Amino acid sequence: MRVLLVYPIFPSTFWSYEKILALVDRKVLLPPLGLVTVAAILPQEWEFKLVDRNIRPATEEEWAWADMVIFSAMIVQKQDLLEQIREAKRRGKLVALGGPYPTSTPHEVEAAGADYLILDEGEITLPMFVEAVQRGEKSGVFRATEKPDVTSTPIPRFDLLEFNAYDMMSVQFSRGCPFQCEFCDIIVLYGRKPRTKTPAQLLAELDYLYDLGWRRGVFMVDDNFIGNKRNVKLLLKELKVWMEEHQYPFNFDTEASIDLAQDAEMMELMVDCGFKAVFLGIETPDEDSLQLTKKFQNTRSSLTESVETIIKAGLRPMAGFIIGFDGEKAGAGDRIVRFAELAAIPSTTFAMLQALPNTALWHRLTKEGRLRENQDGNINQTTLMNFIPTRPLEELAREYIEAFCALYDPTAYLDRTYRCFMMLGPARYTAPAKMPEWVVIRALLIVIWRQGFKRQTRWKFWHHLFSILKHNPKVIEQYISTCAHIEHFMEYRQIVRDQIESQLAAYLAQGAEKPYVPVKEKVAEKAEAVV
Repeated sequence: MRVLLVYPIFPSTFWSYEKILALVDRKVLLPPLGLVTVAAILPQEWEFKLVDRNIRPATEEEWAWADMVIFSAMIVQKQDLLEQIREAKRRGKLVALGGPYPTSTPHEVEAAGADYLILDEGEITLPMFVEAVQRGEKSGVFRATEKPDVTSTPIPRFDLLEFNAYDMMSVQFSRGCPFQCEFCDIIVLYGRKPRTKTPAQLLAELDYLYDLGWRRGVFMVDDNFIGNKRNVKLLLKELKVWMEEHQYPFNFDTEASIDLAQDAEMMELMVDCGFKAVFLGIETPDEDSLQLTKKFQNTRSSLTESVETIIKAGLRPMAGFIIGFDGEKAGAGDRIVRFAELAAIPSTTFAMLQALPNTALWHRLTKEGRLRENQDGNINQTTLMNFIPTRPLEELAREYIEAFCALYDPTAYLDRTYRCFMMLGPARYTAPAKMPEWVVIRALLIVIWRQGFKRQTRWKFWHHLFSILKHNPKVIEQYISTCAHIEHFMEYRQIVRDQIESQLAAYLAQGAEKPYVPVKEKVAEKAEAVV
């Protein structure tokens, strides 16, 4: 069996980083870890080729070669996925697909012409699919009623990737998250009991990447890396030894809940192992909204103090923010901007709240009749919310646009980055010195020219740079790299403005809906009217 693995195109997003990647001659931030894991689980006597359409389209020779095409996709990749399914069927190919988007809304991909739906987690459903193919079945839907033990997951087929196109590699240690955030689909897809690989498994994956010649960053893609703290610490203790023995060939980024700040041992181990940055789901500084959305872990201690603790431990914070929670008071966008400034968080994802399929939020809004028709719940930053909020959508959208643009004002961004790195704890090890690649030197010179000479940020840039060199010189490389991120956000904030304003104009032209009023408030209004 000859299998063509195809990863659909991502639209321009916060994470696409086109302008930054172009500086270092790379195409994509991260590879399709799901597809290379699928290739490892399928029979190894099958032949595989992988095409990441974010790098290049499939060639005519690759289409002709394939007996079957397998796709995996997230919801933001929906448009290109559906187009590629139809293209594969036009060419007479068998089509199989899985991943988060097909698992959440299988009827949409089935309607587009998919033959096999390999849903839920592949460790269970891929063997079902293989048995069906071996029996000669030309279609089928394969679902799991339980979560797999990921200690059986094989080493991903990293050899199928075009290494030079990616800025970072991806590995996964755990699946699932112990919390119950109402809007989150991770607990729907992977459950609330975090399941981990063994330390030996993860180290074997790093060995393979090392043997293939990889020497750049690695993203630990766990949705909450510290969900199972005991097992993570066991991994980190062995990873620390592995990194020392291999002379620190990688650095790591990951995602974690804010309670990381309460675990000094965990942070120390992470920094010892070469972790540089951590994405934190902060969502909002408004405690009422955090309580409503059941993000209780963010209400147990001061968010600003927690972020400061993480920075001082040596981990650069990235943060996710959301606007549009029920009962949210006007000015939420300004409050988010003030919080990011106060906490000195350089990079922040920021989006309007979306009701993703099958989440607790989606079920509640469905029951209340608040989901807008023909709206998917796309988590991109350029999408209006897909339900009727409790305050006017026009007000929300305009707050969101102004806050997003304020966060990525070049001067404000450089100031936040400077304050973060002045506090940032340095690495707890010394990696062997090595000559930087010419492409990295060139990128550095471009950033210095743009920010230190060409733009009005020039005085800030030089003041901050020399101050970091004087007071915290060990973080200078990461500091300049983080400064470079504004090259993407300066353009992307205009994309956000243009697309949200366009969608808002279309929405208003149709006749804006009235904000949703909760039943208890309606009752109170009626009682007040009677009085």
